[in-house]
Amino acid sequence: MSDISSIDGVQAMLAEQGYVCGRDLGTVVFLSLRLGRPLFLEGEAGVGKTEIAKALAAGLDRKLIRLQCYEGLDASSAVYEWNFPAQMVAIRAAEASGETDKKALTTELFSDDFLIERPLLEAMRPDPRGAPILLIDELDRTDAPFEAFLLEALSDFQVTIPEMGTIKAPEPPIVILTSNRTREVHDALKRRCLYHWVDYPNFEREMEILTAQAPEAAESLSREVVAFVQQLRTEDLFKKPGVAETIDWAKCLLALDVLMLSPEVIADTLGAVLKYQDDIAKLHGSEAKRILDQARASLEPA
Repeated sequence: MSDISSIDGVQAMLAEQGYVCGRDLGTVVFLSLRLGRPLFLEGEAGVGKTEIAKALAAGLDRKLIRLQCYEGLDASSAVYEWNFPAQMVAIRAAEASGETDKKALTTELFSDDFLIERPLLEAMRPDPRGAPILLIDELDRTDAPFEAFLLEALSDFQVTIPEMGTIKAPEPPIVILTSNRTREVHDALKRRCLYHWVDYPNFEREMEILTAQAPEAAESLSREVVAFVQQLRTEDLFKKPGVAETIDWAKCLLALDVLMLSPEVIADTLGAVLKYQDDIAKLHGSEAKRILDQARASLEPA
């Protein structure tokens, strides 16, 4: 069992799962675990918000339950639904057998046998390994009514099914909410959580992350990759590359047996690090060489 009785222990546990974080993030994760408070993580896409939930689940040996948010998500879709086709089969079977007790049939139809659990309800159920990790991912994609529902659910850690009553978690789940900040999340929800802004890492931290995620890459190549991506983030781009893109790019270069960057290699593999054509078009011609030269210059001793 991982030692999470200290900030250092939490950082070490995450590092064992390949998630490298600074003491500021390690501290807020420790406090979230110690105080039983939801953790709200904001930051640009690809900086590792979702990955921390996966690392926690692996490090603590807990079940990971993910609620992927999207526009139009409502409470019923997040909590439960009834297995309508199976209910219809049961009704027809009852009619065919001549059963006439409607009350008994209704009780049977709205029981656990026909209940499809969605993430929020699943997170309220007991688990032999302990409270699960509930990841509510990209909350900013939803709307205000869903936030209001979530506020109530996270306050009492219970949900209500009209046909069955209220179901309360015997042990509150470990809740992590993420947002890419495409819109502001209401203050009332934020106040229920511990908050942390996950920023792009500096060069040293990103090198640690890349070494953990792609240990087979030569240090010289890793340094060039990280320096180039760091330089890219200073450019006027529609979507700056995140840490996830750094890792993906390094793995693509390894698959191509690349030993060092060149403008030609960069042009051939830009789709791994940039995801918008307008951004890719900006690096055509001499631009890739200019950024590569700047990146290499940053690696030279002062």
